[in-house]
Amino acid sequence: MLSAFSAPGTFYRGNLHTHSTLSDGCLDPQEVCRRYRAEGYDFISLTDHFIGEYGYPVADTRAWHSDAFTTILGAELHSGAMENGQLWHILAVGLPYDFVPPNAPGFKPVAGQETGPELAKRARDAGAFVAIAHPHWSGLTLADARSITAAHSVEIYNHGCAVGCDREGGGHVLDLLLSEGRDLTLIATDDAHFTEPDHFGGWVMVKAQANEPALLLEALKNGAFYSSQGPEIRAVTMTDDAVTVETTAVATIILQGHGQAATALHGHSMTRGTVSLDRFRAGGWLRITVVDAAGKRAWTNPLRFT
Repeated sequence: MLSAFSAPGTFYRGNLHTHSTLSDGCLDPQEVCRRYRAEGYDFISLTDHFIGEYGYPVADTRAWHSDAFTTILGAELHSGAMENGQLWHILAVGLPYDFVPPNAPGFKPVAGQETGPELAKRARDAGAFVAIAHPHWSGLTLADARSITAAHSVEIYNHGCAVGCDREGGGHVLDLLLSEGRDLTLIATDDAHFTEPDHFGGWVMVKAQANEPALLLEALKNGAFYSSQGPEIRAVTMTDDAVTVETTAVATIILQGHGQAATALHGHSMTRGTVSLDRFRAGGWLRITVVDAAGKRAWTNPLRFT
């Protein structure tokens, strides 16, 4: 997996989970794009619900590309039941415009339809960056999560789920899968519908050679990004003994790893911190969270020991 901090290119800010009037959002696609561009985003993926009730939309946002703002085609896919009997929600960024729909007429599973894992694999095989959406909100079990072997990523933070029902994250599921050896990244998203204050709250910072859909998608698949609610992570350097993190001003730097492995460094307006790796080597992986004085977080993708 490619580190965002050593990869060539420029960081571009983007939202990977957004809805419009093509499904259950309240703004039309052009207005969604306008608002994200006005907010300072470099790109979005408009990911409307890919079900029959809405005509299986893949929003064609290419007309609103410019030198300063771009979009990646995508959709939120649905088919089959999770262990709790409810419908799968699977994010597919970079989905082809002509992706063949499943038999998913609405927001309830129906007999004989494609399973969630099958649909996720088909999307990945078609070239999409696939993420397990809002595990906490969905009531995802570990068995459910294990079954999505085609996933590139897990939503660590979903802003709409945070403000709408206080079920924002997927860190628990992610960490369990990492400890089983899964090669996964993590994304922060909005899941914006613009029906409540569910927008501009979580994003990815993708390192690419240019702000172009194909290059952004390649960087996402390669793991060349980090995720944030506000803080910037500017560098991560790992030696045999320690990891050093450089950021905008934060109050806490946390390393998390397998099981109970966690270490926190606290301070005031820290822009650099070094943490020992002693607790993390045996588990084989770690990830880093930084938290600013306002409680806003940013997350690196997982790092593995070689």
